[in-house]
Amino acid sequence: MEKPKRDFYLKSALETAPKLLGKKLVHKTKDGVCSGMIVEVEAYCGENDKGSHAYKNRRTERTEIMFGEGGFSYVYSIYGMYCCFNVTASVKDKPECVFIRALEPVDGIELMKKRRGTEKISELCSGPAKLCTALAIDKSCYGLDLLGDELYIEDFREIPENMIRVSPRINIDYAEADKDNLWRFFVAENKFVSKVAKRFRNDRLMI
Repeated sequence: MEKPKRDFYLKSALETAPKLLGKKLVHKTKDGVCSGMIVEVEAYCGENDKGSHAYKNRRTERTEIMFGEGGFSYVYSIYGMYCCFNVTASVKDKPECVFIRALEPVDGIELMKKRRGTEKISELCSGPAKLCTALAIDKSCYGLDLLGDELYIEDFREIPENMIRVSPRINIDYAEADKDNLWRFFVAENKFVSKVAKRFRNDRLMI
């Protein structure tokens, strides 16, 4: 399988996000290789997006990687316990990213089960913290080039546009009006998507 070139990531987060659906996220570690097909993402659009860590061009040690070129790993922790994985998007000094919310497990399923402490395949990567645990993505992965050979994205499956749904992003009530933007994209009827309100399951195609 081929990896997308740098240009793939130099588009806006809103352009990049739906195109990541069907791609495969791969992490090679000393314990083995684990991967999953990306089935759910959210776009975060930088300085004008109140949901973004880089709102108003907020530049900190944590957000610094977002201010470089697209195609790098942005990993941060939540609740001091779990990690979340993002793909940086857009060009230098335009801090945008795509939050990877869920994967459909592909390679290394037994290792993922061990890491997650469950035998349920549907529970391995059906959420941002779950997929990071399953693939052993932690803060040591911050800033990795996704065109490299350790943590990377490669072509896997084409998702037809009529199988892509949209909805508001999840758990960002602090973003005020921006919380209602339809900037979450997911594969319709995929059981590994984290959660889908009934009203967005069937009648909201990608726009």
